[in-house]
Amino acid sequence: MRAAKLLGPGGPLAKAIAGYEHRPSQMAMADAVEAAIAHDGVLLVEAGTGTGKTWAYLVPALLSGRKVIVSTGTRTLQDQIMESDLPLLAKHLSVPVEAACMKGLGNYLCLRRYSEFRKSAAAATPRLARQLRVIDEWRETTPTGDRAELPLPEDAEAWSYVQSGSDTRIGPRCTFHDACFISRMRRRAQDAQIVVVNHHLFFADLALRGGGGGGVLPEYEVVIFDEAHQLEDIATLFFGTSVSTGMLERLARDAARALENVGGELRRADVLRTAAEEFFQRLPRPNAAREGGRVPLDRSVFTGELEERFFALDDALEALAAHCRLRVAESESMGPIARRAGELRDGLARIADGASSRAVPWVAPRGAGMAIGVSPVDVSSILEESLFQAADAVVLTSATLTTGGDFSFIKRRLGISFDVDELSLPSPFDFGEQAALYIPEHIPDPRSQAFAADASEEILSLVAITKGGAFVLCTSARMMHTLAEACRPTLVDRGHEVLVQGMAPKATLLERFRARGDAVLFATASFWEGIDVPGDALRLVIIDKLPFDVPTDPLVRARCERVQEQGGNAFMELLVPAAALALKQGFGRLLRSQRDRGLVAILDSRLVKKGYGRVFLRSLPPASRCYSREEAQAFWERGETS
Repeated sequence: MRAAKLLGPGGPLAKAIAGYEHRPSQMAMADAVEAAIAHDGVLLVEAGTGTGKTWAYLVPALLSGRKVIVSTGTRTLQDQIMESDLPLLAKHLSVPVEAACMKGLGNYLCLRRYSEFRKSAAAATPRLARQLRVIDEWRETTPTGDRAELPLPEDAEAWSYVQSGSDTRIGPRCTFHDACFISRMRRRAQDAQIVVVNHHLFFADLALRGGGGGGVLPEYEVVIFDEAHQLEDIATLFFGTSVSTGMLERLARDAARALENVGGELRRADVLRTAAEEFFQRLPRPNAAREGGRVPLDRSVFTGELEERFFALDDALEALAAHCRLRVAESESMGPIARRAGELRDGLARIADGASSRAVPWVAPRGAGMAIGVSPVDVSSILEESLFQAADAVVLTSATLTTGGDFSFIKRRLGISFDVDELSLPSPFDFGEQAALYIPEHIPDPRSQAFAADASEEILSLVAITKGGAFVLCTSARMMHTLAEACRPTLVDRGHEVLVQGMAPKATLLERFRARGDAVLFATASFWEGIDVPGDALRLVIIDKLPFDVPTDPLVRARCERVQEQGGNAFMELLVPAAALALKQGFGRLLRSQRDRGLVAILDSRLVKKGYGRVFLRSLPPASRCYSREEAQAFWERGETS
């Protein structure tokens, strides 16, 4: 039976699942995916929220019998597919499901590092000792070693001492190789028909293969990308290079522990730590308050004292690597330490020599520290040569792939210069009845000094209409904090809990938001997509301004210059379409089911005052339009009384 039939009104799913709703858009997508897999094609599918795109690609993948990689935008979606979607399909379709999940190596417990950490002095400190006891109990029962199963907070410090990673792997020579969770994961993936990964792991594998190294993933015939709008950014990350203070500190820490165990020269680790601190202290300082915060790193800055510090750091890495190579026979840990030091040396050299028309060096904040890196200006040619030759069939799907109803922008950015199949499927939601888009025409330009005060007033008025249940999505951390602090006293007086990104782990904030029902959450980029809050808890989404890329960012600037050099208009061909896709993602947080209802407010009058605003409006779902608070309130009250 064809996939669409299985998903349709007369299929086994409709008969077995109470309340099952067949969706014509889902059936159309399943047909298209089935054809792409059967004919080794490339398919682009924009499937609006509520289409049911996950089952629309999983069912054809299962029926194909071919080796399929499903690559998702988040680990959350990976877990949903493995723990919910595939078991349900296996149960009701009576088809064999041989599936495995692969996550980045840092998500898994490394038994060798765990064993070494338990013997270290650090493990005796009270905080780490408490966390280690939890890890001890979990290790005894976990079948996978997956961090997602560990009952510790996301930021638990002990995890950094025991997690696996590409830079800590020894391979078959490791004492723990047979019991290794990574080795088990890879064996399961080798035997499975469907392997569920995330984009970071997929592109890490692609970059390794492109560099002549061995891949992480098993060989495959078909790859399906969910949340495919993220691919350019993630490919840029993995086809570039970066070195951070955190990476160097972890190397120094691991080296000190390994050398301590064999009576080695601990000063090697101390010299590295000091050299790293002195080098990064003399780099140009990025603006950590601005989203991204990258600044250019011109080769000309590597002169004088900074050049001396660069060479001192290079010498420290070389000396550590050489010392560890001499002691490989004494400990399994020496080999990975030497390799990591060598890889960081290579990365620093690439960055220092990286300025060219095809790559941009930069400095950026990274957690509590800093990072330097070099990124390719354009990954389209890389993807055209590597991604679309890596598999026989490729499916790219997302709720946001078109701008103004056209796939041209995403095709240019991903190097799709050949004929492909395209399918745009509307959401089944009744946007005119379920959602209103409010654009306050009177509000000042977001670039003006008066904007924050007026935006705060709008936020308070809108929250009063819906009685909370609001996301306030901001384009910068600075504006997020400004608006949160301005609104907090009034919101607290009204009885609303005010949540701000960064005050607790993301999952904790979402749990508190859902449980409270009338909370107001202020957040930035990481809450614009991949967040699912169905039901009444989220009924208002406020977006501070159009999410244009920061024009001073060195990579954005280089990409704009390339478009201009080729005779194009960088603003209309690059910045506007990219912002339109991001805005669609932000809008998409509101409606997650056919029972949801609410308001989206975009506090940026450029939507109606600038000509390019039409591109944004054509890209957004057909919600009711409101241009005054009174209209927004009237829309909300109609739903309250119906």
